[in-house]
Amino acid sequence: MSARRVVITGVGVTAPGGVGTKDFWNLLSEGRTATRGITFFDPSSFRSRVAAEIDFDPEEHGLSPQEIRRMDRAAQLAVVTAREALADSGLDLTGADPHRVGVTIGSAVGATMGLDQEYRVVSDGGRLDLVDHAYAVPHLYNYLVPSSFAAEVAWAVGAEGPATVVSTGCTSGLDSVGHAAELIREGSACAVVAGATDAPISPITLACFDAIKATTPRNDDPEHASRPFDGTRNGFVLGEGSAVFVLEELQGALKRGAHIYAEIAGYASRCNAFHMTGLRPDGVEMAEAITVALAEARLNPEAIDYVNAHGSGTKQNDRHETAAFKKSLGEHAYRTPVSSIKSMVGHSLGAIGSIEIAASVLAMEHNVVPPTANLHTPDPECDLDYVPLTAREHRTDAVLTVGSGFGGFQSAMVLARPERSAA
Repeated sequence: MSARRVVITGVGVTAPGGVGTKDFWNLLSEGRTATRGITFFDPSSFRSRVAAEIDFDPEEHGLSPQEIRRMDRAAQLAVVTAREALADSGLDLTGADPHRVGVTIGSAVGATMGLDQEYRVVSDGGRLDLVDHAYAVPHLYNYLVPSSFAAEVAWAVGAEGPATVVSTGCTSGLDSVGHAAELIREGSACAVVAGATDAPISPITLACFDAIKATTPRNDDPEHASRPFDGTRNGFVLGEGSAVFVLEELQGALKRGAHIYAEIAGYASRCNAFHMTGLRPDGVEMAEAITVALAEARLNPEAIDYVNAHGSGTKQNDRHETAAFKKSLGEHAYRTPVSSIKSMVGHSLGAIGSIEIAASVLAMEHNVVPPTANLHTPDPECDLDYVPLTAREHRTDAVLTVGSGFGGFQSAMVLARPERSAA
């Protein structure tokens, strides 16, 4: 019996620069940046004071006052985005067996903004060593357990099948979609609403990244602060956002005449077991994940038309990725367009892997490769075609998208037009 093939039939995105897939793609294809000075709180005491924020009004996007009160911002983003993905898919769940519909949501840091806010309340702005729980919001437990994200999305779409939160650092958004595809392949679900969300722009997150100097101190020029693969890069720009997809088995999607964005043709994840935040320069673990994902997709390296890079804008990550692409794709790496959308929407931690999947399938949809913004100064150690500054028309039938996360996680996914991948 042949393995079930899994396709993406619905896409939802809430990202810096706009709410909705259309605004997201317009930003990327025009090469605009959504990075700015932080407005959510006073960042003056921090080393890095720039971020990619979303202008998001939950009430404007259909959330009730009770939902807004109950949910952390990351959960709000996930629910709004899931509703867009389901509407885009045209999948009517009212007649489906709800026990056959699953949810997987990725998140690296959970309800950071809600927890930060509630700590300020119960500690009276940090004045009390012994906090007073009586002042806490009634839904504080939901902030403490990231599983509430999957529950909120499941309630929003009416799914009663497997519900999971995947938290593997900055690869969470890739890994959650990879897990969802496996649920369908193994027969545990006929459809899965899958993606990731994070809203980490808070004082505690800034303090953590300040301490290890991972974020950029380029505060005087926020629009050009995120510079993946550029010789002057000096750290990433923190972001927020969510991307959610509807995944279905290929034959079922074809039967109902669904629009198919892409097939999830291959996926793999590895861990370097090396260092909590450090990376080996040879990129061997990421290369291994790429090689295994290509093998699962039954595609040669030469079949990849575009690489959507992790491209965080740190010195070590960009060197590590460049080496991994060369090791896994061989000479084809030099002929393949590579770009990082973090140059435009920042790094939303666990959410970014799913946001980059969205960018990848939209690149396939439009046959346009989004650029790496702010790439003006070539780095001799990063010598591939990083599509600087301007989007490029390019026939794109198969895309490799990758992620790299603290803890040593390395993930790779191959997305392809169904006719391009193996039956």
